[in-house]
Amino acid sequence: MYGGFWDNLRNAFKYNNNSLYKLIAINLLAFAGILVARIILSFAGAADLYKLLLGYLMMPADLGTFILQPWSILTYMFLHEGIFHILFNMIFLYWFGMLVNEYLGSRKLANLYILGGIAGAVFYVLMYNISPLFTDVVSASKMLGASAGVYAIVIGAATLAPNTTFRLLLLGDVKIKYIAIFYVVIAFANSAGSNAGGELAHLGGAAMGFFYILQLRNGSDWGRPVQAVGQFFESLFSAKNKIKVTYKKKSYSEEKTTKSTTSSTSASYPKSADATQEEIDQILDKIADKGYEALSKEEKRKLFEFSKK
Repeated sequence: MYGGFWDNLRNAFKYNNNSLYKLIAINLLAFAGILVARIILSFAGAADLYKLLLGYLMMPADLGTFILQPWSILTYMFLHEGIFHILFNMIFLYWFGMLVNEYLGSRKLANLYILGGIAGAVFYVLMYNISPLFTDVVSASKMLGASAGVYAIVIGAATLAPNTTFRLLLLGDVKIKYIAIFYVVIAFANSAGSNAGGELAHLGGAAMGFFYILQLRNGSDWGRPVQAVGQFFESLFSAKNKIKVTYKKKSYSEEKTTKSTTSSTSASYPKSADATQEEIDQILDKIADKGYEALSKEEKRKLFEFSKK
């Protein structure tokens, strides 16, 4: 991160390795766009048009409807209508996202959010189509919200570092594993209630957060396809900037070749010191047992370098 919260949010799209603030910014921009559209269309007497347009971006439970709007499996996870809905989602995304970003890096944070949102949508559609409880409502049911992706990040963070503590109002210091357990229990208890679709999506996202971290520890990154797509679009929008930066770096190195005082991270730690998967697994186990602060400077460096791969 490069500065304070608002500075990072305002400049979210100016920097790479800034997925947390990009995700928050996209959610806020989508919320503002929906709010403006709803007000304008309502005053114009076109409230039905607003509902129709929003429906094309929400995740439908009906498979036939989904086939006609497959993009909704991605768009739904950035949409909110209620102020408290987006407020609490963004607060939890920020708190737990900072933790995941610190341990695993920006790209894996984005992977986890997207995969959690997809897993939430899949579980939502699956349950609505196989459970008799939803037979009468499946054709008209749609959902929106970042909760599934946020739940994936919350559970992912708790799986990574279960004994890390957050200071909560009235409760004091609470280990994040207990926060995660509480929210999963609440989602399960409400999965047959009035917001059943949303709660089912929460459970799907939570499961993805848990298994994503387990697989990562085993050397398998389920987020590689997501990361590949993201890098493709990054390359499209930043190709010109990359050319300029490369040219400047080349000129700088040519001018400084005779100086011996230049220092950098790569100079301090040669490439031969790069961490193996086994070392990263040991570091993650140490975080789970003793917390991030227990890591040595070298272990933190290796974890940071590994997160950028």
